[in-house]
Amino acid sequence: MEDMLLYEGKAKKLFKTDDPEQLRVEYLDQATALNGARKDIVQGKGMLNNQITALIFEQLAQKGMSSHFIKKISKHEQLVRPLAIIPLEVVIRNISAGSFAKRLAFEEGVELAQPILEFYFKEDSLDDPLINDDHVKILEIANEEEIKTIKDEAHKINQLLIEIFREIDLRLVDFKIEFGRCSDGTILLADEITPDTCRLWDFKTNQPLDKDVYRKNLGEIVPVYQEVLTRLEKRFN
Repeated sequence: MEDMLLYEGKAKKLFKTDDPEQLRVEYLDQATALNGARKDIVQGKGMLNNQITALIFEQLAQKGMSSHFIKKISKHEQLVRPLAIIPLEVVIRNISAGSFAKRLAFEEGVELAQPILEFYFKEDSLDDPLINDDHVKILEIANEEEIKTIKDEAHKINQLLIEIFREIDLRLVDFKIEFGRCSDGTILLADEITPDTCRLWDFKTNQPLDKDVYRKNLGEIVPVYQEVLTRLEKRFN
């Protein structure tokens, strides 16, 4: 019997399995930008993102960071723990770029004096607006203790990712992560960590190896994502 489809998003499908403690994620060959306004089929992208995020989650686990990730089961599929996703996009910025630079008229490429954490309300109909801690509480997305947990975990993840990407000669400019609640209320890292969700610049050339190549029409993204995967496999496999 086929697994039941639970959810289909811009980049992934989520399926039930025979085990209530495991869900199957299938990564899609689809690229989106401008909150889904631009959408293209990109053959091979899903397979690359699945393998990239699996390797990164495995490295995070080795460094003591728990997540929903269980294991990769094929080139484009993985198993994850079921979580109630918290509707927050948690963004950490180490170097000025993208909407941050534009919004604050900040020069792009400047290393920030400290990492900046931002919350965005995960709601497509509102274009995922930037919100603060008070909004999070008023919207009953998370309470004060949970907000602190999310922030503390996000900053730990930032430091671990900086180390991981530095080992493959990539600079972590910024990234977006999501969290979810287990049935007992424990908050865990969820979703994915890929060139779709991170800005990654080559240490030597400052060339982007991430979704900006697609956003800014700088070239084909499959060779770029393949380069990220090749570097990760060479270093960590």
